[in-house]
Amino acid sequence: MTEPHIDPSDIVDQEKARLDFSKDMSYGDYLHLDELLSAQHPISPEHNEMLFIVQHQTSELWMKLMLHELRGALNNLAQDRLQPCFKMLARVSKIMEQLVHAWDVLATMTPPEYSALRPYLGQSSGFQSYQYRQIEFCLGNKNAAMLKPHAHRPDLLAQVTEALNSPSLYDEALKALHRQGIPVPAEYLERDWTQPYTESAQVEQSWLTVYRQPDKYWDLYQLGEKLTDIEDAFRLWRFRHVTTVERIIGFKRGTGGTSGVSYLRKMLDVVLFPELWRLRTDL
Repeated sequence: MTEPHIDPSDIVDQEKARLDFSKDMSYGDYLHLDELLSAQHPISPEHNEMLFIVQHQTSELWMKLMLHELRGALNNLAQDRLQPCFKMLARVSKIMEQLVHAWDVLATMTPPEYSALRPYLGQSSGFQSYQYRQIEFCLGNKNAAMLKPHAHRPDLLAQVTEALNSPSLYDEALKALHRQGIPVPAEYLERDWTQPYTESAQVEQSWLTVYRQPDKYWDLYQLGEKLTDIEDAFRLWRFRHVTTVERIIGFKRGTGGTSGVSYLRKMLDVVLFPELWRLRTDL
């Protein structure tokens, strides 16, 4: 039996879909798609430059959302609103998954294709991303030297400096432990937040108290696992980054002046929340 022909226009009519947006806000208006989709300006004759631009712009959009969620999580954590904090941290982990998969698309660029594009990039590099730097600082990987790439832009420098000067997510987590009666060394509750975090056997004992009695400290136990989720995802992001770079450029120096793959591999060794990983051996 032949199925009756369905005219697509009839379906639209039946659904009473809105079609006239001459006087009302449309989808494109709300998202400012004209501005967004006109922000890609290739400067080379290479077909593959569009991929390079879109991949990095998309990553910056995800990082904008990640910073929004991290700041919200930090604010909630500082006020002991742990459930909203958990929701935001879970979203951060999912955003990092998106960033990991973004490398899959860039990895379709072959070495000859990138070599043809590279001369047009000048000294520009993801190393200079002020959003990424704020994410690193929010997660505790503090390094005042990383303010320098933004010194020429006072507005951006102010944003990155604020992240450097503020307690990290892990700093706020330790303060939350203290407020809920878990002994935490005083020097970890008030310190120079611009300095990198230093691992502590005493802080590990603080977390072990939580992990050995999860029923008693359920919210703090969940906090520890949410932080572990984030670092797990962050490690995958870094690993996928270094693998993609090695696949495309080998061991050439990065456009931003770093040693490239060698520098990125050093970053793989940076541990953000060391006691949360160490305690697993001691449980």
